[in-house]
Amino acid sequence: MILTFDLDDTLYEEQSFVNSGFLKVAEYVNETYGFNPESALDIMHYELEANGRGEVFDKLLKAYSVFSRSAVRKCLSVYRLHHPDIKLNPDAVRCLDRFKHFNKYIVTDGNKIVQRNKIKALGLTPLMKKIFITHEYGKRNAKPSAYCFNRIAQIENTISEKIAYIADNPQKDFTNIKKLGFKTIRIRQGMFSGLELGPEYEAHFTIDTLDELTLSLIEKLEQA
Repeated sequence: MILTFDLDDTLYEEQSFVNSGFLKVAEYVNETYGFNPESALDIMHYELEANGRGEVFDKLLKAYSVFSRSAVRKCLSVYRLHHPDIKLNPDAVRCLDRFKHFNKYIVTDGNKIVQRNKIKALGLTPLMKKIFITHEYGKRNAKPSAYCFNRIAQIENTISEKIAYIADNPQKDFTNIKKLGFKTIRIRQGMFSGLELGPEYEAHFTIDTLDELTLSLIEKLEQA
């Protein structure tokens, strides 16, 4: 079985990247505008929790009456381009070591530079046969597209039934690739952990941590 992993909220906690990015933005607005960094962090975290990511930097700059579209773009650039202070989850470390002799891949959506910085910070490149950032192949090939999964099948010269994908978001991670025969495992971590959708969106198996990804589960998956 070929193991393919999602990145965010599968191998590490995405909130840790958000925290790292917000800290860099707080440092930037302190240096540029003299904002108190602790207060800036409070504003960003409050807006994130209350309304999501959409206007975090807008609200931050408006709170200090320095809002402009260019200032928002600068904050977004600082956030996206920073080198994050993030670590693999302990269960991910154990899992990757447990399957060190398996061929392993990553398929992840997201901004190309952001995802590459995450991958570098997590030290994942030498642990994987290949890492697919879907946006490097055009946004049309982002999940739920099966494009990158089909590429893995070509690289391995194998059928889809021999490839498993472990990921956290049932909205886009499983539905299309299941139809093509790929095997799927949902890990209940992160913001989608409580999301319940119809059977077509669910994976073949569900786990709570990567410690549950065992050889015996792989054997069951092969028979699913």
